[in-house]
Amino acid sequence: MAKRRASGEGSIRKRNDGRWEGRYVAGHTEEGKPIRKSVLGKTQAEVKEKLKAALEEAGKVDVARADEYTVGAWAEHWYKLYAWPNLRDSTRRSYEGLIRHRVVPALGNIPLKKLKAQDIQKLYNDMRDHGRIRTGKKSKPGLSASYVRSLHTLLHECLERAVKEHLILRNPCDDCIPPKLQKQEMQILPQEDIRAYLREAERRGVLAMFFLELCTGLRKGELAALRWEDLDVERRTLRVDKQAVAVRGGGVKVTRPKTETSIRTLSVSREVIRLLEEEHSKHPDNPYMFPSPVTGGMYYPDTVNSLHEKILKGAGLKHIRLHDMRHTAATMMLQNGVDIKTVSGMLGHYDAGFTLRTYTHSTNRQQAEAADMMGSLVAQSL
Repeated sequence: MAKRRASGEGSIRKRNDGRWEGRYVAGHTEEGKPIRKSVLGKTQAEVKEKLKAALEEAGKVDVARADEYTVGAWAEHWYKLYAWPNLRDSTRRSYEGLIRHRVVPALGNIPLKKLKAQDIQKLYNDMRDHGRIRTGKKSKPGLSASYVRSLHTLLHECLERAVKEHLILRNPCDDCIPPKLQKQEMQILPQEDIRAYLREAERRGVLAMFFLELCTGLRKGELAALRWEDLDVERRTLRVDKQAVAVRGGGVKVTRPKTETSIRTLSVSREVIRLLEEEHSKHPDNPYMFPSPVTGGMYYPDTVNSLHEKILKGAGLKHIRLHDMRHTAATMMLQNGVDIKTVSGMLGHYDAGFTLRTYTHSTNRQQAEAADMMGSLVAQSL
């Protein structure tokens, strides 16, 4: 039986497994329901100490500091002090836009300590239904689930920091339900369209770039940042250790890839080497592998996108994203017997499990072929 204690002190009981358990209320939901938590220990004395510490922690709110902040003021403070130093440029731009255009207008004037899950959930719902700031004839008024979830990620991180600094008791985002992502069917360039695609790329003078893309599945920023020094002709390898990113106000700069696993050395075919050497002969003194014919410097990543779209249009092919060429390369590798770990390494994924989940459609085909093979082998014993 639990040992009764005074209100606010929790309770202690001995469990059937011989351990002692201390239960306490760590706060309340917006509906007033208690949030119960517990601590465990081998002895009653140990649990008493743990329970005392847990209750002290649960009751801590720095009232003086909590009164200083509205949601908008805290979001901007959190972004500058905690988030900004640890983010890539593209993520910084995304966070700044979310705070400026979403958080501040909808939640900015609410005192931080009075922010409720309902306030946040209403914002999510409004964004899904009619959150687009500018709408054209073809665009829908609502925003995508992935965009709303990006705001949820930002708010959760922001408010979790407020909990750790004892400005609020708990994170109201924990009670929110962000929209589920709708899994989009993966698009690839069909095998029968590859010849037309490459011929159009050749006609436009960019065959080497897009032949390499189809063989390796490089990201657009990785393609744009390649230099001749990254290529080892004798070993037939290509070093991928940087990416081109657009910067605010115009221009492009080189940064390290988003993850360490994106830094990799790829083996390339003799045909790739031949095409790259031909490409090099066109501009032998330029350090970039694929320089812009306009500036002589790196292509903007979005310009690589535009080239891809022009190739598709010129070849009379169905539109797919440039990123779908990466999917095309991965799918072709898997369907032609390349093992999942090798494909994962070539794409720069953080683990083979991610590759396996992303390209289930290809591995399912391999499993079916393996099943037929095993069936034939076993049937020979009948």
